[in-house]
Amino acid sequence: MKNLNFEKENDYLNLTMQQKFNFDSNTFDEENTKAYKKNSNARKKENQRMRELIKIKEKYKKKYYISLILVLILILAVIVVSVLFMYRKPKIEEKIVEKYKVPENILFLGDSITECYDLDKYYDGFNIVNSGISGNKTYDILNNMKERVYKYNPSKIFILIGTNDFLENKTNEEIINNIKKIINEISKNRPESKIYLESIYPVNNTDDEKVNHSVVKNRKNEDIKKINKQLKKFSEKKKIVYIDMYSLLEDKDGNLKINYTKEGLHMSDEGYDVITKKIKEYLK
Repeated sequence: MKNLNFEKENDYLNLTMQQKFNFDSNTFDEENTKAYKKNSNARKKENQRMRELIKIKEKYKKKYYISLILVLILILAVIVVSVLFMYRKPKIEEKIVEKYKVPENILFLGDSITECYDLDKYYDGFNIVNSGISGNKTYDILNNMKERVYKYNPSKIFILIGTNDFLENKTNEEIINNIKKIINEISKNRPESKIYLESIYPVNNTDDEKVNHSVVKNRKNEDIKKINKQLKKFSEKKKIVYIDMYSLLEDKDGNLKINYTKEGLHMSDEGYDVITKKIKEYLK
């Protein structure tokens, strides 16, 4: 090793440890210097590794906080959207109901008593369809349901049929069964339609000068009452509305009140007034 001379007493103390002096031989200890250098390099590498670990830790720490902030923002956004949707939902549902709401369409189904019923006069402001045809029997309607009922897509249907079947000597059972079939077909093909079954009206076949016996022929109030009784039972079982018009229109003897009829079968204006008042109870 190279010899060094110190001008001042403590100059050697200012030397780095890599130049450590051996006082026994007045020389630098090369072996100690190499060992120190080796340890110093190891420490440098360790320090470098620690700095890199700190950098990595800081990097992931930064990413963690960023992720946490993003998650909190997302949660807050979900809460805000949920609150807004909660307040907007009824309005949306209301608009949907408004859009698909079908106007009430009221159908009157029957024979001449229905056809002669001035629905425009009595039901001003209502959406009314008159599907009554003079002379119709129960099977006429049953054989033409599409044209008489379905095409109108009614919300409410008032049915009055059966009196003309007596002209062809149909039995009570045949009349009842056909009326049941009409109602069952409507229930199957237009399940949303509300059905109102009117009782068959009484007739007046007395000797009153107003009565036309050729019009009233073959119709007997005893048979009409029996049929109405069965129709009422069926309506209760079917859970449809049965309207007992017979009781409203009969006199003390069970005949159609003479002032309610034109000739013993068809209604007068006074008769239609009574009928209209009753039906309007179901249109409120």
